[in-house]
Amino acid sequence: MDTVKIANKGGTKFVAHRGLSGLERENTCAAFVAAGNRSYYGIETDLRNTVDGKFVLFHDEDTARTCADRLIPEESTYQTLTRLQYKDMDGAFGRRDLMLPTLREYVSICKRYGKVGYLELKHAFSVEQLAAVLDMLRKCEYEHGIVFISFELENLLRLRCLVPRAPAQWLTADASPETIRTLIEHRLDLDAQFACLTPENVRLMHDNGITVNCWVVDKPEDAERLIQMGVDQITTNILE
Repeated sequence: MDTVKIANKGGTKFVAHRGLSGLERENTCAAFVAAGNRSYYGIETDLRNTVDGKFVLFHDEDTARTCADRLIPEESTYQTLTRLQYKDMDGAFGRRDLMLPTLREYVSICKRYGKVGYLELKHAFSVEQLAAVLDMLRKCEYEHGIVFISFELENLLRLRCLVPRAPAQWLTADASPETIRTLIEHRLDLDAQFACLTPENVRLMHDNGITVNCWVVDKPEDAERLIQMGVDQITTNILE
């Protein structure tokens, strides 16, 4: 099994959703390395904090779907979470590389393979938590290789106070004029559910200097239509 290739991407860049999650278990180092070894421009992941103030990469509100145990990351310790083993894609356990990764591991893989990291802030982050994330990125010497994304607009506004020029995309399923006005006001880019995009609103956003990313696109015909619209980035599980 391999990725589904898109022959003519034009100027559109592809971002691997939770790593190459169409082939490897999502949000694992295996998925990040699989994306790193291919032509993706970026690798997306999900950031949560632990009860003891550290950071792990996990999408769901609890670990039941992908692991044997049901734990809530924000109510669990870093040590407990990083000992969890993921199920493989077929539901089996036993692969030692399928463990819950840390932020440092993810950033190191992005840096090694020259990929832009798309870091989704999964819940409301305080200014202090965001400052700790930024400090870790600086220690990894990769603060300029990260795009922050979030459904929580306040996360991005707090980020703006700390790093006014940090690349940041608002995750939303709405590309209405009101949304576009908000993007312009706060100097944010867009990461939209792809069905809400049209040639007209993509053009309007480009006219206002807004970068347009979209999620999650797994059908070639959808990708080809979005490429024709001129979207800047496509986030996908399996297309390349």
